[in-house]
Amino acid sequence: MKKFFAIIYILTSLLFATDTIAQHQEISEKPTVWKEKSNEKIDSTSILNAFKNGHFSGHFRYFFMNTNNEKGVSDYYSNALGGGVKFETAKFHNFQFGVSGYYIFNIGSSDFTEKDPITNAPNRYELALFDIQNPSNKDNLSRLEELYLKYNYKNSNITLGKQLLNTSFINLQDGRMRPTEVDGIWVDFNEIKKTKINVGYLYGISPRSTLKYFKVGESIGIYPTGVNPDGTKSGYAGNLDSNGIYIIGIQNESVKNLKTLLWNQYAENLFNSVLFQMDYTYDLNPNSKLLFGFQTIYQNALDFGGNEDQSKTYFQKNGNSQTFGGRFGWKNSTLELTLNYNRITAKGRYLMPREWGRDPFYTFMPRERNEGFGDVNALMTKIQYTNPKKTFKSHLAVGYFDLPDVKNVALNKYGLPSYVQTNADIRYEFQGLLKGFDVQLLYVHKFNVGETYNNKNYVFNKTNMSTTNFILNFNF
Repeated sequence: MKKFFAIIYILTSLLFATDTIAQHQEISEKPTVWKEKSNEKIDSTSILNAFKNGHFSGHFRYFFMNTNNEKGVSDYYSNALGGGVKFETAKFHNFQFGVSGYYIFNIGSSDFTEKDPITNAPNRYELALFDIQNPSNKDNLSRLEELYLKYNYKNSNITLGKQLLNTSFINLQDGRMRPTEVDGIWVDFNEIKKTKINVGYLYGISPRSTLKYFKVGESIGIYPTGVNPDGTKSGYAGNLDSNGIYIIGIQNESVKNLKTLLWNQYAENLFNSVLFQMDYTYDLNPNSKLLFGFQTIYQNALDFGGNEDQSKTYFQKNGNSQTFGGRFGWKNSTLELTLNYNRITAKGRYLMPREWGRDPFYTFMPRERNEGFGDVNALMTKIQYTNPKKTFKSHLAVGYFDLPDVKNVALNKYGLPSYVQTNADIRYEFQGLLKGFDVQLLYVHKFNVGETYNNKNYVFNKTNMSTTNFILNFNF
């Protein structure tokens, strides 16, 4: 009964509250989960007035997900309903305080405690709407998200505490009920013309689909861990030690139509990753332009990669990896067409904790990743339409992902065969009476094109499957 009244409360709030939120954000964008408004012009004369002039934001979401697997193995569905609020004070001597929390209800889903009887594997997608650490948890799904103190200086700011970030390696991810969050100190420096500099030290992570914050080492291994390069089960979960993550990012747009991006992420005692990216637009006429992009990433292990015992380490000692990719496309005011390529060399596995964020590759498609693999060739094309009022957006994407053989464990961490993936995505932002609501329908199908040796473990929740996602958001 208590759960019933809580659901009624959320639904009632939806009817009487008023900006919208997209299900997926590009990792180059600032987080807009709460759609909060800025109170930059207010600098109160007292702490009390700073709180009185503060701003509340709210976000409610309904999420239906359904996965249909190959005949003979299990299918799943889920219905999730959630709501939360955020409060940020007005400025007081350039300082601001912010706090947010969220609650999720499982209002009718498959039994996630039951594993597939053929493969003995658990659910992959639907459980991630709730608490992946406790599949039986249906109604105790509350989460403290943000809790920070921010200091503003001209166009820049520094934030200390629990907060939202979008970087190439640590980001909100592609969306379930709630995003990945971080705990640490973050500097957003914007005092140099056409240059943005970010510097941060992170000591805590709250991964998407979990309910609490973890130390950096503890956060790795909450999601499935796959196998070691020798084929034994990865043993790094709970066995990694790190003092934190040091990040620096520089974005420059001083050359006309050219955006250059450089990120370096140093995960102490684990590994270091460097990303360099250039995106250039060439104006064909006032209404259309060509798009060009290049990206490369280099990684290397630090010390023993997290643990002296190599059966319990994350990044093998002396290990490294290299990726590079490109993009070519065309766009006008309503249409965008791109052809994207990414190569992970056979030098080693590209490794980035899935708990921290999604792939930064041009070829990334929601509901699958290429993290954990080496010797990969990925090709993806995408066409996107946005109406002139920016209220309707749709895209169709098709990708071919050539991966190492599933038995090549040195370069295939998760036993995923080569596949073709198609995504159809439709989004609409309501106006007028329903302003504040937005809706999204995402359909994904993955076709197997690799050898699976008649083993369903290489297929279940991986290929020859489809997933349908319907999401309704409301922000005020």
